[in-house]
Amino acid sequence: MIGILFPAYNEEKNIQIVIQEAKKYLPNSKIVVVDDGSKDKTGEIARKNKVTLLIHKKNKGKGEALKTGFKYFLKNHNVDIIVVADSDRQYSVKDAPKLIKPIQKGKADYVVGCRNWKQIPFRHRMGNFVWRTIFNILFRTNLKDTNCGFIAMKIDVVKKLKIHGGYIIDNAMLIQAIKNKFRIVNAPVSIHYKYKREFFKGTRMVAGITLFILKQGIKYNLNKL
Repeated sequence: MIGILFPAYNEEKNIQIVIQEAKKYLPNSKIVVVDDGSKDKTGEIARKNKVTLLIHKKNKGKGEALKTGFKYFLKNHNVDIIVVADSDRQYSVKDAPKLIKPIQKGKADYVVGCRNWKQIPFRHRMGNFVWRTIFNILFRTNLKDTNCGFIAMKIDVVKKLKIHGGYIIDNAMLIQAIKNKFRIVNAPVSIHYKYKREFFKGTRMVAGITLFILKQGIKYNLNKL
């Protein structure tokens, strides 16, 4: 069985749409929404759409939401593959089968979405270029996208993950997958940027993620000596 996890915070405008897409493109899947302390009707709408709803009373961030969702799936022994998707419709759930396919064919354990860079604003492309280049050099990989939040993984991978919070969550999980020698591939996904990040906030995020990759990459190579 396929499990799909939607961490959600104040997504009352989008949650019903992504749930409906999941039911359409991943029929018979187990859909779990983690309402991460939303102040709007996100949880109420998810419940009306008859999916499993897990609730944080306070906002804890994406990392904690994923931890809660993964813990639930690990207790559901019928789930073989988990898809992690954003609830803001930045990614389209219709692309989820592309992520799942390499795992089902036995060619991968962990699949990261590879965004269409033509759909991404120049400033974001530059940040991702920096992250991807440093990541591939330090971790000796050849991935076309290392920071996409649209991911699919075998349940065996989830058992090995130690979740870190903050905006480094996607890189942190990918690095752990590498350390555990799981087979990692990219799969093409489309993306729709709906929000503009403040320049200085975006710059801090780029610097923070870059520093995280550098520190983890250096540590990874030192352990190889």
